Amino acid sequence: MKVLVTGAAGFVGSALSLKLLERGDTVIGIDNHNDYYDPALKEARLDRHAGHPNYKHLRIDLTDKKAIEALFADHKPQRVVNLAAQAGVRYSIENPLAYIESNIIGFTHILEGCRHSGVEHLVYASSSSVYGANTTMPFSVHDNVDHPLSLYAATKKSNELMAHTYSHLYNLPSTGLRFFTVYGPWGRPDMALFKFTKAILAGENISVFNYGKHRRDFTYIDDIVEGVMRVLDQPAQSNQDWSGANPDSGTSMAPWRVYNIGNNNPVELMDYIAALEKALGKKAKMDMLPLQPGDVPDTYADVADLVEQLDYKPSTPIDKGITNFVAWYLNYFNM
Repeated sequence: MKVLVTGAAGFVGSALSLKLLERGDTVIGIDNHNDYYDPALKEARLDRHAGHPNYKHLRIDLTDKKAIEALFADHKPQRVVNLAAQAGVRYSIENPLAYIESNIIGFTHILEGCRHSGVEHLVYASSSSVYGANTTMPFSVHDNVDHPLSLYAATKKSNELMAHTYSHLYNLPSTGLRFFTVYGPWGRPDMALFKFTKAILAGENISVFNYGKHRRDFTYIDDIVEGVMRVLDQPAQSNQDWSGANPDSGTSMAPWRVYNIGNNNPVELMDYIAALEKALGKKAKMDMLPLQPGDVPDTYADVADLVEQLDYKPSTPIDKGITNFVAWYLNYFNM
């Protein structure tokens, strides 16, 4: 297949591009290489696949309407994986417009490109943050998710609604993937694992929010990528049993679906830190702090639909995933 991957120099986008190339697909990757975090890390990720004969990289911003139109016209991708977005819950509180521009306007440009190019399947990154104020565990795609706690979460829920409209009006198969706390080698420096590792090695205190009491369904990068590829290969189908009188939030009469991709095994933050201490062979010094605005206390993915429909369930244990990350970190920074 010819696959367009947006955010191809990002954490998930780069890992996905590598796997698609390994299996013989042609990949067109785009990324705006912004400085939300260290651009050198993005360049290093890109170096892993930029030289592949079946890979083409373009430095394009999703908000550049004309560039996106030209991208679809020139390259005519069969399928699209939209991973480019302004990420981060806390950053959205201080910089809301960055999220509207990238996650709403930019996503609209992708939808329009797919619509006018006859794309076979659009797969896009949503987020576990859409569950917001929900407290019923585990989080199910069949639950209502109308109470986001951050603008980031609101933009991701908006993406799901926008995609549904295009699936309904233009018969564009689309699938949203609610990622649950992705971690692993080549990860983002703004995420807890990266921050904790850097601080512990430097002998500095780490900030432990919610006094270490919250839980996260940490999901290893390789498991995320495998899930994305399986979904990409099965374009969304309409649910013929769907009823407007009793609407199911996870499916539709349109060719539209959403799935959770999570480890289905929430881990307490203190246990996560303990696993990191073990991998580093060094104890953490902690500042215990209250829950941050926009954060939720717990995340826990119900992946029953993923198992039933795609025969897949993420399974990498935390100890293994963190050990792999630490090995990569020490090598990357020559420590």
